[in-house]
Amino acid sequence: MKIQESAENYLEAILVLRNANGRVRSIDIANHLGVSKPSVSVAMKNLRQNDYILFAADGEITLTEAGHRIASRVYERHTVITEALCRMGVSLDVAKEDACRIEHDISDETFEKLKAWLTK
Repeated sequence: MKIQESAENYLEAILVLRNANGRVRSIDIANHLGVSKPSVSVAMKNLRQNDYILFAADGEITLTEAGHRIASRVYERHTVITEALCRMGVSLDVAKEDACRIEHDISDETFEKLKAWLTK
C-alpha cells in the first residue's frame, strides 16, 4: 500500500526514536522532525485510524506490524542512500538531507541495485 511521504516520515521517526530512546511520545516526534505538536497530533490521529500506530494510556506511541514494516523499509532506504552518497564524496549532512527526499521516490529496482552495489 502506498502512503503519503509525510506519513512515511512520521513512521520512520517513531522507529528511530524507539531504537534510540526505548519509548516514543508525541513531543519526541515533534522535536525530532522539527514540527509543531498540533501537526504531530493530526498525523498521529491519521496513522492510528489507518492502523499504523497504537497509543498507550500514558501517551506512549508504538508501531503496529504494518507501521513497523513501512518504517523499516523507509529507514533502510534512508541509510543505504545516505551511505551511497557519502561514498561518492557528498558530505554527511547533505547526504542525509538528500536521502530523506530520495527514499520516497526511488524505484524498488533502482534501490535494490544500489544496495547490491554497496555490498560489492
